[in-house]
Formats: sequence, structure tokens, C-alpha cells
Amino acid sequence: MVSYESIYPGATFLLDPEYQSQGYNVAAADIGATTSIQTANQLKEVNNLLNQGIQTTEVSTINPEVFEMMPKDHLKEIHRLNKLTGAESTLHAPTLDPSGFTQQGWSKSNRVLVEKQFSDFVERSHELSPDGSMPVTIHASVIPGSEMMPAKGPLIKKEEKGKKEVMQKMIAVDQETGQFIPLERDVLYSQHKKGPEINTPQERLDMANNSKWIQAVTNLGFYKKEADEVLRNSDAGMQQLKQKMEAGEKITTKDAKQFKQIQQYQLGKTKLFLDNVDTSFRTLFEQAAKYPHEEPLETRDGRKIDAKKHTKKVLNHIREDYAKHRKMLVNEYRKADREGREVDNEKIVLAQSRLVDQALTNLREIPSPMQYKKVEEFAKDKASETLSNVAVNAYKKFGAKAPIISIENPPYGSAISDAENLKGLIKKTRRKFVQKLVNQGRSKSEAQKQAKRLIGATWDTSHISMMRKQGFGKDKITAETRKIAPYVKHVHLNDNFGSTHTDLPPGKGNLPMSEIIKELDKAKFKGKKIFEGGGFFQHFQTSPMPQVLEGVGSPLYSTGGVTWNQVGGLGNYYGGQGPINTPIHHSTYGAGFTTLPADLGGEMAGGQSRFAGTPNQ
Repeated sequence: MVSYESIYPGATFLLDPEYQSQGYNVAAADIGATTSIQTANQLKEVNNLLNQGIQTTEVSTINPEVFEMMPKDHLKEIHRLNKLTGAESTLHAPTLDPSGFTQQGWSKSNRVLVEKQFSDFVERSHELSPDGSMPVTIHASVIPGSEMMPAKGPLIKKEEKGKKEVMQKMIAVDQETGQFIPLERDVLYSQHKKGPEINTPQERLDMANNSKWIQAVTNLGFYKKEADEVLRNSDAGMQQLKQKMEAGEKITTKDAKQFKQIQQYQLGKTKLFLDNVDTSFRTLFEQAAKYPHEEPLETRDGRKIDAKKHTKKVLNHIREDYAKHRKMLVNEYRKADREGREVDNEKIVLAQSRLVDQALTNLREIPSPMQYKKVEEFAKDKASETLSNVAVNAYKKFGAKAPIISIENPPYGSAISDAENLKGLIKKTRRKFVQKLVNQGRSKSEAQKQAKRLIGATWDTSHISMMRKQGFGKDKITAETRKIAPYVKHVHLNDNFGSTHTDLPPGKGNLPMSEIIKELDKAKFKGKKIFEGGGFFQHFQTSPMPQVLEGVGSPLYSTGGVTWNQVGGLGNYYGGQGPINTPIHHSTYGAGFTTLPADLGGEMAGGQSRFAGTPNQ
């Protein structure tokens, strides 16, 4: 007797809702996919995704030149296509650095230019969703940044023992030139201590700022010394002339004139040195005012003083001294003009020399300015200016229907790539947004409400997962998600193994997806979760969406029930591990009336009759 159990064993265990449960289920309507970043024909890309049954698409043209190649009406056509199919789209803006860095470094003009570009991108994105807010993802940075590491190993200082994590590498930026300076934790050999000493990135930063300031002030002192030497030579000549006169030696008119010419030459040379010193001094004065030391200072008696206030106080003294010097110069020129004589150059030079001496003394009292600054702090300041202006412009143009400025954490190792720095950028951008609206006559409460609604985060799970290469575990990734979750407006739900920037479907790497999604749910996140599958498609030449739906436990039906990750339990008859159209099924039951034996009304001739055991006719 034939056993039919091998054909369809059944799947009663699917009645158990915990079968292959991942602890979370994401509805298919909340899952989306990105278009290809390589083409400007985004209309075709969106159409291809819609044909796969994907309801949310992310228009991703991360190259600004590709974005500019997109025809004017394409975004409008994508919106019409979405309305016809009940779908929706989001937008990933081109990856320009919002703080204004380029390959040549940072400049104010670069920042202003990128602000204009992002404003144009956001304005065009409104055509994708003119009836409501839509997240526009903008990378927080595209520049290298600092990296943390677990506080263990040979490079940990004694005073750092007990900490969970420490800085392994810092990127500093020269605020004058916009160039990067890498500062890594390393071993330092010093003449002050026996044996090697661990030097942290922060200590290296302090050392760089101190060295630059001390060298600059020392150079000023050297040039002042040269000026004093010339002035002494001039004075020595005049003293020699005076001694001859006192000794009764005859001084001819020619000798007196010659001595006078030498003196004027020496005074002119001294003044030239002093003018150069003064020019360099003005540069140092400006640096001290623009980049004041921010950490508290400890005096010799152990007191703590505010470095910024101390610097400001010293600079005010310098200003007062220069004001007195200018007043003296004006009075001397006016007096000489009234008396009809030449200006007393010796008096002016001596006064200028005393002024420079006092200025140098004051400069040595100033704690080293922070010309080199941690890149995250510098970038947050500049990027928040760009992004707040972009948000203000969008709000003024579109009001409540303005697109959401959703700031994405870049791959870990870039600037502003962890939750704390991303949160700091969002908060700073919101504050500037509020202040700008208030300055334009809006109420503070309304401005704060709009800031919270229009400015948030795109949280990329594969980007933050790259912390794993520094030695962090899954708990760290979950903690980072917990920290940023209240600010999240949009999610890039990608998996990987934490060492390189790859994007795998959820569940195909080692990310703690269940914990991540639970943290987002706790924060009442209601946005879309987009899988960026361009790399996956490139390698496997197939749509990753079935695996994405399986990875997030998406239900097969809108009413719930069986989920995609449970499909394998349905048995060989319906699908899963074995073939669907099994040969034994067709040989036993047939695939239609035509394959039935003739005695059952089919067309299958020959063979033995099922009824009498005689051949079919």
C-alpha cells in the first residue's frame, strides 16, 4: 500500500505561534528597498521595485551629478505611480559633507555651497510627497572621525582602569587650514620619565595645541630680540657721538649729519622688525580670541579658573595697551605738526618696543588656543548651521508639509558616527532652527514643536555595527540604538558581520536585530525600515526582499498568522526545503484530466486497468 505521508506530511506545528519565533514581527508595509544608486532613471527603478510587491521605495542617488541628471518630471511621475499603487517613497540625498569639507579641506565657502545644494535637494524631494512629511536622509558626515575601543589591553593607562571604553583614535582638524591631523593612542618615550608612557589621543591633541602656541610666541620673542639688538646699536652710535662732544672733540657738521643718518637708518630697521612682530602678534591675538582654551585651568595654588574668562581678560588688557599706544602716536604727530618739526622717530620706536614687550608678556599668560580641535566638535558646529538653514528654508516654503531632515549615522570610523555624537548634532541643529524661527517672529513653543517634528535621525544598523571591529560586542550596538531611539525618524535595516561596510538582509549577519527593533518599539518609532540591497543584488543577482521579509518575521497575510520565517515548516507539498511539483504526486494523482487513464475519462493509453487489472484500451 502506498504511503502518502511522504508527499504531504502536514504542518500542524505551525499552529504554535512560537515556532521559529524571532521575538519580533515587522509588517511588510513597513519594509522598503532602495533603488540603484548608479542611474538617474529612478522612475524605472521604482517601477521595478513596485513590480516585486514592495510598497515603500527609497530613491537613492548618492552621487550629486547623478541626482542632477534626473529629469525634472521624474519625481512627480514617481509620486503619481505611488498613488496608483498605494505605495510611498522616501529619498536619500547625495552624500556631500554638510559641514563643508571637501578633498581640499574645509572652508566657509564650501559650507555655504553645500547648504545651497542640500536646500535644492530637499526642495525637489517635496515632489515625491507633496501631501505630507517625508524623510530625506542626509549623512551626518563623509569625513574620517574618532574611534573608541574597550578599556582593556596594554595601551590602557592606570587611571583609565575601570572605564568601559576609551578613545583609540582621534581625528583633529586645524581650524585655520581645514586640514586633518590623525592622533592615535600610542607609546611615548619622554625625557622626564623612565620607560615608556601611554599617550592618549586627547593628550596628543593638547600637546599639538601647546607646541604650536609656544613655538609661535617664541618666534615673536626672537624677532623682538633682533629688533632690540638693532635699537641698541643705534643707541650705541648716539652715545659715542655724545661722548666725543663731552670730551671736547670737534664734531663737524658732516660727522653729525652722518651719525644722524646712521641713527635714522637703524631706527627704520628697528621699526621694520617691530612692524613684522606686530603683524604676527595680531595673528596670534586673533587665534586666541577665535579659538580660546575651553578646559578649566589649575593655578599653582591648586585653584580652578575658567580658561575662556581668563583669556578674555588678558586680551582686554592687550586692547587697552594698544589703545594707549595709538593715542600716543596721534598726539605725537599732532604736536610735531603744530611745532613745524619732524616726528620724533626715536620716541615712537621706543614706545612701540615697550608695547611689544608688554604684549609678549600678556601672550605668555594665555593658555594655548585650541587651533586643533576634535573633528566631531568642529563638524557638529558647522553641520548644524547647514542643516538648520536647510530645515528653515523648507519650513518657510512648505510649512507643515515640509520634508523631514533625517540625519544618518555614517559608517563607524567616520565623524559623528555613534549615537552620542549624532544626538548632539540633532540637538544643536534643533536649537539653531528654533533660534532662527524666533528671530523671524515665530513663537518659541511653535518653533520647538516644528524642530522636534522636522529634524531627527536615520539610524543605519549596519553602519553602527562596524563598532564590532574595535572589539565591542552586541550589547554595545543595542545600547547605541537605545540612546538614539527617541530621535529616530527613519531606519536603514541592514545586517553585516561588523568588520566591513556590507549590507546583508536582516538575520544573515550577526547583528542583534531583535534587540534593536525592540529598542525602536520602546521609543514608539513608527517610520519605515529600508533595506539597502544594492550590494546584495550585485553579488547574487536576485531580489533580496524574500530574505528580508523572512529576516524580520513579516506575516504572510495582513491579518497575521504564519510569517515568512515560518514558511519552511509548511512541508514539501507547499514549499520550503523540498520540491513543490514532486514526480510521485503527478504519477499518483496526475496533473489534469488529460493525464488520467482512459477508464477514468482521460487520454492516457496503455497500462494496466485500475479496475480489472487488464491493459487500458
